[in-house]
Amino acid sequence: NDTEIGIKTILLLEKLGYEVDLPEHEESGRAWLSKGLVRAAKKIANRNIEALSPLVSSETPLLGIEPSAILTFRDEYIDLADDDKLEKARNLAKNTWLIDEFLAQEMESGAIDAALFTSETKRIKLHGHCQQKAMSSVLPSVKLLSFPANYSVEVIPSGCCGMAGSFGYEKEHFDISMKIGELVLLPAVRASAADVIIAAPGTSCRHQIKDGAGRKALHPVEVLYEALVV
Repeated sequence: NDTEIGIKTILLLEKLGYEVDLPEHEESGRAWLSKGLVRAAKKIANRNIEALSPLVSSETPLLGIEPSAILTFRDEYIDLADDDKLEKARNLAKNTWLIDEFLAQEMESGAIDAALFTSETKRIKLHGHCQQKAMSSVLPSVKLLSFPANYSVEVIPSGCCGMAGSFGYEKEHFDISMKIGELVLLPAVRASAADVIIAAPGTSCRHQIKDGAGRKALHPVEVLYEALVV
């Protein structure tokens, strides 16, 4: 479950030598925005801006594991911020990162030692999250997953998994959700050998893969955590 992913994220960061703080804050507001409830999302955003701005900087970035949630801080918060909080929102946005982005940057800078990870051979198929593709890139996830010396990563050439946030959870959208999943993603997962790891940063994507193809997909952080040899 996603709680376990959060725990593994903290353990991974700590084993890599980072100090992790868990500040008090509200949820991102993404769920409200996805339903057009902008006023409610604006209130949440402004409270989070006030709570997190004093704590977040280039030395202490804000990291998140769920693309659609953490990227809300980087994108929509600037538009949702009250005028007197706009500068704080901009500073928060520029120091907010997907966990994949942060780790990939640290790997590229040499701050993370590849010797900390297994030399076993693993094959991974990665399904990128739509929000991640739109606002960032799947390349940091590829970098993270291929950091262990003998890990190879193939990006599944899929579009949306069909869930689109809560869309696919709703009864009236079930059929179209599954049809979208069947375009590329679900057949690609079913065709994968049992020893191939399926990775997906998005929680709804992982649920679609489990329900539609009968395979458990892992967050990239879980894959990297399991690859540790320390």
